[in-house]
Amino acid sequence: MKAKLLIINFLVVALFSGNSFAQKINVAKLDSVFQTLEANNKFMGSIAISQNGQLIYSRAIGYADIETLKRASPESKYRIGSISKMFTSALVFKAIDENKLTLDKTIDAFFPSIENARKITIGNLLNHRSGIHNFTDNPDYLKWNTLPKSEKELVEIITNGKSDFEPNSKGQYSNSNYVLLTIILEKIYNKPYKTLVEKYITKPLRLKNTYLGNKINLSDNECYSYKFDDKWVKESETDMSIPLGAGAIVSNPSDLALFIYDLFSGKIISEKSLRQMTTIEDNYGKGIFRFPFYEKVLYGHTGGIDRFTSTLSFLPEDKISVALTSNGSNFSNNTIMIFALSCLYDKPFEIPSFKVINLTSEDLDKYLGIYSSIQIPLKITFTKSGNKLIAQATGQSSLSLNASDKNIFKSADGSIVIEFKPEIMQMTLKQGGANFVFTKE
Repeated sequence: MKAKLLIINFLVVALFSGNSFAQKINVAKLDSVFQTLEANNKFMGSIAISQNGQLIYSRAIGYADIETLKRASPESKYRIGSISKMFTSALVFKAIDENKLTLDKTIDAFFPSIENARKITIGNLLNHRSGIHNFTDNPDYLKWNTLPKSEKELVEIITNGKSDFEPNSKGQYSNSNYVLLTIILEKIYNKPYKTLVEKYITKPLRLKNTYLGNKINLSDNECYSYKFDDKWVKESETDMSIPLGAGAIVSNPSDLALFIYDLFSGKIISEKSLRQMTTIEDNYGKGIFRFPFYEKVLYGHTGGIDRFTSTLSFLPEDKISVALTSNGSNFSNNTIMIFALSCLYDKPFEIPSFKVINLTSEDLDKYLGIYSSIQIPLKITFTKSGNKLIAQATGQSSLSLNASDKNIFKSADGSIVIEFKPEIMQMTLKQGGANFVFTKE
């Protein structure tokens, strides 16, 4: 699953500038963030922050199981979705370090029936440049994702999906790549993927809460996932025989924080392999992404399966790990990660307020129109749908805004604030600690 970007996609680099590092996290402010999210049914889940492999903050809110009112704890375990790809990539590079594979080896020896198999390499699978169609995008996927599938059936589904583009011509995310990598690993080691994860990662690193998932087991401290529809509603479970190394691992934030720290400390793969893993091409590394925060660069991955969402990141220069897992979210994980990092690096942000005031359709008329700014090359058009104000930035998806006070509107997660001054035909966009003034055309 891909996170929906908010209104100002291109401002990421512009907003992330500055330089400071606070050794001590602002615990009180971060606690307030989670208290606010829980009180407004915006998030259920857990976070862990560590430095040099040592935990410096952890928090869990919400429920592992709403029916029995079983509360989540920092030890609760979650399906981590595509963060599993980091584990799979690490195992592939482990195989490369052991001379069992090479990045330029083509996959025709493993999957001769797959279109372009003679052109597609292990490296192409790792950095999503294979062209192989993403089977989870198939229109019928949600009709069978809760049913078990064999290796033969998965390969057949992926083969029938054919290719979306010529191998190595561009990058495009595909879960199919990592299902195939899982099968390749099992073939070259002649061992199940589950055993490989245990042998090369979880046992050596002493990750006691990380393993290939199965049916959710509450008695083993696992969580169900939920969507929010006026109340939390339990989601169905993907059968874990389907995502395999693309998304079937279960873990918790403290284990994930240690995993990524040890990965970058050379405890899983060689320094050469880590450099190859973190080389970015068309926004994709090999099982890893790169994220900006002010002047800093983080490496990690996001994940989503059923209603579980997760984010894992690492700042190599400060040896900071941040892991966030959720089993129910009505809020942006990316925004929560920014809040957490801001509490570490003493950056300004406002704790979200979810106060909403009701306006009539006529009340919105004075805000409608096209606004432009001399500060940034972006126009924002405001329209209405009933009694909702809708904002749409140039080239981006529309965003519904809630009125929180007179002339003030916010995005659902509170990360974007729009303050109008109708009398002078201006509005100010506030995001990430920066203010941008726009004038109505």
